[in-house]
Amino acid sequence: MRAPVRSPPGAGAGGHHQVLFALAECVPFAIALLVLIVELTPAHFVYTGPLLVATPALAAVTMGPRGTLAAAGVAVAVSVTTATHNHAWGGQQVYTNLVALALVTTASFMTSRTARTRQENELNQIRRIATAAQEVLLRPVPARLGPLRAASMYLAAEEGAQIGGDLYDAVQTRYGVRMIVGDVRGKGLPAVRAAAVVLGAFRESVHYEDDLAEVVNHCGAALRRDALVARGRTGFGDDDLLEGFVTALVAQIPDGHQVELINRGHPPPLLLSDGTVRSLVPAAPLPPLGLEEFIGGPPGPPDSYPFAPGDRLLLHTDGVIEARDGNRTFFDLPAAMSAMRGHTRRAFLEGLRQALVRHTQGRLADDVAVVLVDRYEDERE
Repeated sequence: MRAPVRSPPGAGAGGHHQVLFALAECVPFAIALLVLIVELTPAHFVYTGPLLVATPALAAVTMGPRGTLAAAGVAVAVSVTTATHNHAWGGQQVYTNLVALALVTTASFMTSRTARTRQENELNQIRRIATAAQEVLLRPVPARLGPLRAASMYLAAEEGAQIGGDLYDAVQTRYGVRMIVGDVRGKGLPAVRAAAVVLGAFRESVHYEDDLAEVVNHCGAALRRDALVARGRTGFGDDDLLEGFVTALVAQIPDGHQVELINRGHPPPLLLSDGTVRSLVPAAPLPPLGLEEFIGGPPGPPDSYPFAPGDRLLLHTDGVIEARDGNRTFFDLPAAMSAMRGHTRRAFLEGLRQALVRHTQGRLADDVAVVLVDRYEDERE
């Protein structure tokens, strides 16, 4: 879930770091240009050899092996140009500088390549750990759940990320098929932790609670309990707990002919029935998980809707409907769902992924989690 206010691109600490990094990459070439200017002017009596020799070492810090060789090539070109212009060939100083430049370049290149290899190995290890964590936390939903056929998709907004603050699951129980889709406020490891807590409570309670509302209550209680433990405090009513809420949609399809929903501040799901897409807006809006104190009174029964053979139900997070293009136009999910109504589940999710990438030009602003459920009386995929 995105923060209510987002800094513009390039703003904040991340933007400053990128600017500083870009400036650091220019330093070796700026030094080479300075040496060239000095050597081609009457100020060429100033000894600039050490400055030129240092450029590969500086490039190795920020630009990697290729940048090191590029800086070394520029330094050699400047040395040859200035030595020719000043008629310095034959002097010991020119050859000493070239030898020193070759030695520094070799050492910098080897050091940079070793560091790059180490970084790549560490990154690959982190990705393997993230993939393993995703398989535990956000495993794909089963393709078959009783009379239903299901599929899921998760897209992380951050490049290279595998998991984030979005959550989903679908489980077949003795009470019917039960599903959850949720979105944690915030980012990073705290969001992943909150997602794991809610999913753990859901996966445990769906098998022994016959009342869907009690399943939701278990999720909310687990989230608040974990927040209290994390802060090292006891008792409820702490205002700091407001920081860790989770929007969630919990669905139940007891017999395949209807779907029951409890919506806790989450974007409503979409139902495709008889070629028409409609949003299943809750009759009585409820606050997200973790904000139970804002519930005015006993909540009513779950909202119930027909779910006939051939119908398609789409549960999603706000990363889909809040995805914007270059003109700040939101992604039209109902239109996309209607346009792909004849697609199989796998083809639909792949088409949705491609449409989101095109709409945002590959720059998702928030994570995306989707669960797609069809009801068929036959076995077709």
